[in-house]
Amino acid sequence: MNNEAVETKQTNDSATDVTEVGVVDPLAPADAVSQEEFERLKAERDSLIDRLARLQAEFDNARKRETRERNEFRDYAVSGAIEQFLPVLDNFQLALKSTASTEQLRTGVELIVKQMEEALRSLNVQTVETVGSTFDPRFHEALEMVEKDDVPDHQVIEEVRRGYRIKDRLLRPSLVRVASNSQQKEA
Repeated sequence: MNNEAVETKQTNDSATDVTEVGVVDPLAPADAVSQEEFERLKAERDSLIDRLARLQAEFDNARKRETRERNEFRDYAVSGAIEQFLPVLDNFQLALKSTASTEQLRTGVELIVKQMEEALRSLNVQTVETVGSTFDPRFHEALEMVEKDDVPDHQVIEEVRRGYRIKDRLLRPSLVRVASNSQQKEA
């Protein structure tokens, strides 16, 4: 059935017959549907629209809550890591204020380094294996190749800067010097 039904209405307007043409309201009850059925369907539609609006608002609130909780969790995780390093910072400040001998300062700094390594270990940060291992570009960054006949070719001979990783994720590669053994290359 066509939604645009034509309705004609004749009116007497100062002795002239005027015919008005209009569009039938698609929500108006049709002859086949009773007024009571129409009102029930209209109420059901309004109820579903209201329910949809509430569900959309509920979804938006859940998304905002999840974002807020994720940010709070990240902040909490960062604060847990920082707490591990505060005692290390305190000890560095004490060392700077110290008037001890050079040997005593060196011993103090060595203790602070051990404390820092322990803090990193508690956060599951591991050092990258270097000296004595074969050069691996996934974990090592070569500073230079050094000609050495007494060690195997591509073996790490010196660590310039320590590398770190958390499980399988590399945080920073080790900066190393690598042996170049020309006798092994020729053989």
